[in-house]
Amino acid sequence: MSIPARLGRRLIQLYIGLALYGASSAVLVRAGLGLEPWNVLHQGLSELTGLTIGVMSIVVGAVVLLLWVPLRQRPGLGTVSNVFVIGLAMDGALALVPDARALAVRVPLLLAGIVLNGVATGLYIAARFGPGPRDGLMTGLHQRTGRSIRLMRTAVEVAVVVIGFAFGGTIGVGTVLYAVSIGPLAQLFLRVFALPAPAGDKTVAAGTPERAILRP
Repeated sequence: MSIPARLGRRLIQLYIGLALYGASSAVLVRAGLGLEPWNVLHQGLSELTGLTIGVMSIVVGAVVLLLWVPLRQRPGLGTVSNVFVIGLAMDGALALVPDARALAVRVPLLLAGIVLNGVATGLYIAARFGPGPRDGLMTGLHQRTGRSIRLMRTAVEVAVVVIGFAFGGTIGVGTVLYAVSIGPLAQLFLRVFALPAPAGDKTVAAGTPERAILRP
């Protein structure tokens, strides 16, 4: 595959992945059985401010990205795109997906949302345009403190869940199921969508979030 064709495929993979990530988050909201940790915070802030959850995702993502400066992290195209595309896609999907009331509908929605989130994670990480702002925060804290990525991830995500829940975010069985399943799912789909990087390809961002998502 030529370099332009490879770059084009990576760009398509990046933006499809980010859009699907936002859509999967919207499905989890409609399931109403518990959100992934950061969206507990976004939903709580949405309840507090009256802004949409997608807008709050963008705002929080931008604030987290600013925290990269003292941590000396380097954003890539995927990092900046992550901030905006996921939030916009999430609000768009929420406008299309109706509320689910029956448990017989909500449980399949929950499972579909988690699997779709794993697919989306594998797509956008495998495109290798840099980590998302939240993943980069965890790896940056790991590098600056010397603490394990697992500890940094756990500490940050517990904090955002607690704050989000205090503001009205939804936690539940879906939050727990997401926490235990997203690592294996993302790892599976990373392998499915992986693209070998040719030698000398300078379009690849220096850092990737695999360690933050998949490794201790």
